[in-house]
Amino acid sequence: MKYAALFFDLDDTLYPPECGLWPEIKARIGNYMRECLRIPEEQISPLRQRYHEQYGTVLRGLQSEYTVNAADFLAYVHDLPLERYLAPSPDLKSALQRLPARKIILTNADESHARRVLRRLTLETCFEQIIDINALSPHCKPMPQALQTALRLTNETDPRRCALFDDQARTTRAARQQGFFSVLVSPAPPPDPAWASAWLNDWSQLETILA
Repeated sequence: MKYAALFFDLDDTLYPPECGLWPEIKARIGNYMRECLRIPEEQISPLRQRYHEQYGTVLRGLQSEYTVNAADFLAYVHDLPLERYLAPSPDLKSALQRLPARKIILTNADESHARRVLRRLTLETCFEQIIDINALSPHCKPMPQALQTALRLTNETDPRRCALFDDQARTTRAARQQGFFSVLVSPAPPPDPAWASAWLNDWSQLETILA
């Protein structure tokens, strides 16, 4: 295999978006803004959208304008019973185990949430490293600095020897611009073919795409 390291996003990438977990996380983000920061209801949705677009994550946006404890925020928004939404993924596990390259989680969530999700999906033995929002601080995906941090933390010096899988086209676009082979994991293709090196909507395609 030409790729030495494979970086995988977590939420809505390693599990199908239709499972409903991310909408619940999004709702808890709104609850945190309302209950903990006393942000008026009518401002929450516009602020959440602006933060996502301008800062990469709502957390980074809130940190720029409010006093927010990142650990408290992340614990609050991820406090959900994962068994209601996620099920083991034996097909994905088999596909990952067949790949000889290093496999790393690269997420804008925190390590605690990542480990809980991986355990629920029975994928915890498939990944050798988790690079989370804290490790990327003060940056986050899709910032180029976050991708450069991921390379540094994995001792990878050449992005051309790395592939990145993510459900967000803005992240696959940023990764491709940095030299990664980037794969959009989504039911729909990227809005612009230049935004990803490849498109994957079925994990059975994984080995073929990387080959």
